[in-house]
Amino acid sequence: MNQDFMRTKPILPLVLSMALPMMLSMLINSLYNIVDSMFVARLGEQALTAVSLVYPLQTLIVSIGVGFGVGINAAVAFFMGAGEKEKADRAASQGLFLSLVHGILLSVGTVICIPYFLPMFTADNLILAWGKEYAVIVLSFSVVVTVQIAFEKIYQSTGNMFVPMVCMAAGSITNIILDPVFIFGLGPVPRLEVKGAAIATAIGQVVTLLLYLIWYFKKDMGLSIKRTYMKPTADICRRVYMVGVPCSMTMGLPSLLITILNGFAAAFSPIYILILGVYFKLQSFIYLPANGIVQGMRPILSYNYGADERKRMKRIIQICGAMILAIMAVGMLLFLVFSGSIMKMFTVDAVTVREGALALRIISFGFVVSGVSVVCSGALEALGKGFASFLISLLRYLALIVPAAYLGIRIAGVIGIWTAFPAAEALTAVASVIIFVICYKKK
Repeated sequence: MNQDFMRTKPILPLVLSMALPMMLSMLINSLYNIVDSMFVARLGEQALTAVSLVYPLQTLIVSIGVGFGVGINAAVAFFMGAGEKEKADRAASQGLFLSLVHGILLSVGTVICIPYFLPMFTADNLILAWGKEYAVIVLSFSVVVTVQIAFEKIYQSTGNMFVPMVCMAAGSITNIILDPVFIFGLGPVPRLEVKGAAIATAIGQVVTLLLYLIWYFKKDMGLSIKRTYMKPTADICRRVYMVGVPCSMTMGLPSLLITILNGFAAAFSPIYILILGVYFKLQSFIYLPANGIVQGMRPILSYNYGADERKRMKRIIQICGAMILAIMAVGMLLFLVFSGSIMKMFTVDAVTVREGALALRIISFGFVVSGVSVVCSGALEALGKGFASFLISLLRYLALIVPAAYLGIRIAGVIGIWTAFPAAEALTAVASVIIFVICYKKK
């Protein structure tokens, strides 16, 4: 397969052809997150709180998988752009093998941590029981998650966005269909409640991986994944981990942020943990399409970087940036106008609806400006500047928002948590532009 179209095709049609499939699949994936929470919420607020407490660990696993996958993506696309096909094959093969190892370690490590993690946030026995039941199942399938993400990034590095779109969408749709079957018990399936939600999630992930495997063995992907190439080598691992490690750390920061904010919220009331859980599921509906554009941008930018097409690189960043800012503006309007109606999808409690709607409106003021950081971070990863990208995310998810939330609580109570989001996003946007300009000029 010839990937030179990434250097020669007009930029806007190229970006759209690469980004739209990922945007669609991520919209479906974020819809699953929302629908899954809606079904669990019908079991009661305690059930939704239990799932919300496990969510940071699920996010951590996906973050590590995606972060390392971005390293694979950048390395393969760079070698392809530079015309070094064998090195691209080796990068894909080694990346797939190492993703398998990462998944096994994550499965074991997170399951061991569960009995110590959940009691940090609640003493409610029912929440703890449901949380442990849900966590053990979903976290045991971490290896499936990391391997399927590796396949996704390898396909994207060749410019093939269709296969990841189909595989991801199929898994999410399977999950949505099976949720009510296993949660409430339909036909021969018994009512499994929270455990049923976990089983539906696991089956959806397996479906995605199986489709990747079928597609790989049935049709040429433009790369050769060989067992003889899977033995890790220093040069390939260095290039992959130089992007993958900081990117994994970057994507793992939201998990740490959610954990810290859950601790802050727990000091006021369990309903604020539920509100945070709902928000982080809802915000994926906004940020995942934006990240779909970033995923479409990365291989194009890496390829043109390898081909030394500097003017084209700048235009790619400009077009993708405009698209992301437009998505974030739409998201802000939705949260401002429909916040009350959105919260009513998850609870009938009037207090929770009122407090949740207020939180969504305040947080949404940071959406548009956050698009600047998303663009800069994604572009730096494509250029191999993983640690610069990590620095932006460190500011966004930890160094600025946590102190802002802590001070906000002292001044305005729980509202201080919500106001910390837009404040941190504005400051991070300024810093990200400075970091990006410095790194881009050096490159």
